[in-house]
Amino acid sequence: MRCPFCAAEETKVIDSRLAADGYQIRRRRECTICKERFTTFESAELLVPYIVKSNGNREPFDASKLKMSLAKALEKRPVSADDLEKAVNQIIIQLQATGEREVPSKLVGNLAMDALKRLDKVAYIRFASVYLSFGDIEEFIKEIEKLRE
Repeated sequence: MRCPFCAAEETKVIDSRLAADGYQIRRRRECTICKERFTTFESAELLVPYIVKSNGNREPFDASKLKMSLAKALEKRPVSADDLEKAVNQIIIQLQATGEREVPSKLVGNLAMDALKRLDKVAYIRFASVYLSFGDIEEFIKEIEKLRE
């Protein structure tokens, strides 16, 4: 690891600890030349699969798009930004765990619905009303009844 201050190649690790719920390692380093200290983060690089849309188009997974969709459903609900971030990260981990290069967009939608169901029931219904495109009020009521059970 090069020193960001003097570009020396020799640095030593002073301290290491887990970060980001155990998915990263935070390392405190010191340059052996200029003695400046800096922090690095190390994490496993797992590929997130491409998303296959219902029309057959393929596109790279976009975590910000997922986060925006969940945030819209959670608008004005008592759910913290940290909980939202954890839900997005959990969905990403589940997608990576499939080991597939491509997954259907329906899988991402279902994972999002499951996450919202755990976070906030009202947000779940908001998201479901758009995602499931209810044809009439009866379908909407059936989904609410399922949620009550």
